[in-house]
Amino acid sequence: MALASLRPLRSRNFALIWSAALVSNLGSWMQTVALGVLVYSRTGPAGAGWAGLVAAAGFVPIGLLAPVGGALADRLDRRRWLIATTLAETFFAIVLAVLVGTHHDPPGVLVLLAFLGGAAGAIGFPAYQAMVPDLVPKADLLGAVSLSSAQFNLGRVIGPAIAGLVLLTRNYAIVFGINAASFGAVVVALVLVHLPEPVPQVGSLSFVGRIVEGARAAMAEPGCRSAIGCIAVVALLASPFIALVPAMAHAVAPTGWSLSVTTAVLITAQGVGAVIGALSLAGLAERFGRLTVLRAAIFTVPVLLCAYALAPSLALAVPAFVAVGAAYIVVLSGLNTVVQLRAPVESRGRILSIYMMALGLVYPLGAIVQGWLANTHGIRAVTVAGALALLCLAVLAAIVRPTVFTNLGDPVGPAGGPVPLGDPAPTGGSA
Repeated sequence: MALASLRPLRSRNFALIWSAALVSNLGSWMQTVALGVLVYSRTGPAGAGWAGLVAAAGFVPIGLLAPVGGALADRLDRRRWLIATTLAETFFAIVLAVLVGTHHDPPGVLVLLAFLGGAAGAIGFPAYQAMVPDLVPKADLLGAVSLSSAQFNLGRVIGPAIAGLVLLTRNYAIVFGINAASFGAVVVALVLVHLPEPVPQVGSLSFVGRIVEGARAAMAEPGCRSAIGCIAVVALLASPFIALVPAMAHAVAPTGWSLSVTTAVLITAQGVGAVIGALSLAGLAERFGRLTVLRAAIFTVPVLLCAYALAPSLALAVPAFVAVGAAYIVVLSGLNTVVQLRAPVESRGRILSIYMMALGLVYPLGAIVQGWLANTHGIRAVTVAGALALLCLAVLAAIVRPTVFTNLGDPVGPAGGPVPLGDPAPTGGSA
């Protein structure tokens, strides 16, 4: 099944971008772990709340600025725009390293820098998302999205392990400096790739008008509308487990284990599961159908989250978290693929930005709320409550409004067959 997900690597352009993104994500996950541990360890009893806040700060800009990035992605040269925003992310990582290295790093400053780095990424990421269908043939798009998730989570597997070793020295600045250097790989890859000319934009709409037009297009397409609604609910009720890993690590840490090492173990476990899920997704979709696999994952995630939250020890939490990682990445990749496949080419960047906005606005809200609730009610109870709420909503939607799920499949034409989704995208050569 993994072979189906590996096919996109035959396309030279995708292989270049994928490899560079892996290097960058190693650095980014090192920074994510270091920031969470740094804030949690310095804020005492309010640690879970601050951990949720610093994680949210990196995602809030996605909700606020993704529509701006989407409009720019449909208007500008996507490759050049992504180079510019990557250089901005590099700058903020350097500032973070310098301030932490010189001990000018109160929690509020760390949250602000996480927000600014997230802002640079937020206005650039829609260009990357909209670029993916131009990097591979359309038949390989699900595999490309899955591989993108896999490389993101390979970074989650390897990055925290490296970060855990570095953090044994308590030198957080080194971690942030490595992240700054890792962005260089993305810039080099973007310089080397060749993409189709941007689609000419017609009409005289204002910048805000173009954003509104993209939002209307997203709501008008049934599959995009359902995917955006689903990701918003998942982001609110399930996704906060990502930001609250340090709090769970505190709850399950064996005697004598440091918080940083336990956090790294849990994040690595989730990353391993995510890689397994991502590499299996294309093969599972070919065998059972894309919609069947996605729907099964939506119902499975909350059950596995309950098992993870109720695990009494790290030894039991780790395998549960591997399973959570696998199912969760199937949901994210599956919903993202729905939007990639069904969004019209001329508004793809803007529709993807609406999808990202739903994730970027709702996830940090959920992380903040669940983080502060965990301070008083405990991380286990809060995670279980969110998971059960998600499961109940999924069951209710399946009974009362089943089109929420059926819309996530391929569009159906008048004769009952699938509607063609367009001509194959250019491959960009072989890797």
